[in-house]
Amino acid sequence: MDKKNVKIHIVGAGVSGLIAAKVLESNGFFPIILEATDRVGGRMKTDLVDGYQLDHGFQVLLTAYPAVKEHLDLESLELQQLLSGAVIFKNKRQKIIGDPSKDLSLLLSTLFSGIGSFSDKLNVLRIRRKLKKKSLSEIFSEKEKPTLSYLRDEGFSKRMINDFFQPFFSGIFLETQLETSSRMFEFVYKMFGEGNVAIPKEGMEAIPKQLCENLTQTTIALNTEVSAIKDKEITLTDGTKLESHCTIVATEANHLLEGSKSHRTEWKSCHTLYFETENSVIRKKLIGLIPEEGTLINNIFYPTYIATASKGNKELLSVTVINDQNHSEVELIESVKRELWMHCGIDVIRLIKHYHIPKALPKLENLNDRVLPSETAADHHVFLAGDVVLNGSLNAAILSGEAAALGAIEQLSTAAL
Repeated sequence: MDKKNVKIHIVGAGVSGLIAAKVLESNGFFPIILEATDRVGGRMKTDLVDGYQLDHGFQVLLTAYPAVKEHLDLESLELQQLLSGAVIFKNKRQKIIGDPSKDLSLLLSTLFSGIGSFSDKLNVLRIRRKLKKKSLSEIFSEKEKPTLSYLRDEGFSKRMINDFFQPFFSGIFLETQLETSSRMFEFVYKMFGEGNVAIPKEGMEAIPKQLCENLTQTTIALNTEVSAIKDKEITLTDGTKLESHCTIVATEANHLLEGSKSHRTEWKSCHTLYFETENSVIRKKLIGLIPEEGTLINNIFYPTYIATASKGNKELLSVTVINDQNHSEVELIESVKRELWMHCGIDVIRLIKHYHIPKALPKLENLNDRVLPSETAADHHVFLAGDVVLNGSLNAAILSGEAAALGAIEQLSTAAL
């Protein structure tokens, strides 16, 4: 088999597609990535507006992700660490709760925050110890239940759940009722405990950019949208047809494949609004939460409070809204401004940009942490990648891209080209 002449196409230049290309290159192949937009990154992009770095949605990197440690050069990303915890705005006052084992300055504020009881704090330590001993395969083989039921069953008080767990993990899971699988809660909680929470100095797009820059045998066709995939033929939206010995779909696949085992993915959405402010009301590298029922704002964060490659003239405030309560864009912006002043005492100068992200995270059941290469096959010539294959995380995106590439290689090694 002359690997230079083997046509392997990857649809989508997000993290999964770039990882698939990396694995294919390491096995001697010369893949072609077809990307519908004007740059790589998928859902992980960073814009530069008026000197401010704006990620498409508030995202962070958990350094404990096993796949991250294997496939990324974390040092060159110049990671800026956040503290593990949150500032909770309650009754117009700030209460800080965090992990003193990561930063001792959080000890007294956490003990005397009034968030949760002493029993709740002992429960936090107990679960952390339990998860430290638990492997990822054990976590993902546990019977699933909603995270809210899990927290209740573990003995956390209603106050602790309402004031901390619900707003904090709603921002991670992008849903307000904590219906997400307990497997995902344990996985994320374990990763928080075993590593750091960080953002690259150049924003989250630095991650796919790094992967892209390290590719040497891959052709990337930008602004190239695929409309259909059938057997060994790819059809582009302009009608062009491409021959492909093997295709890896590293984007939503249901509209591209006919008669395959691909299924329609449901998505969770969110809004991220970036405002310019005169100063920061949060004095530590922590996110802010508003636990009051009925509020639009889920979390706030000042990206300019960490080192960034580019900075505007003042402070940048990121606001995440998970449930827009059917507000129009104008109503949403004005309501968020009112809540910022009412709950946090923040008076914004201006809105810089509003991102509505309709497909922020896949809504999945029966979550897994691993997939066999053969299990990524949609048919003999098409393989599926992306976090939709496993769970909604960067770790899953990387692992699925790796598995799909290995699946394609296995198929090509047995096929007569």
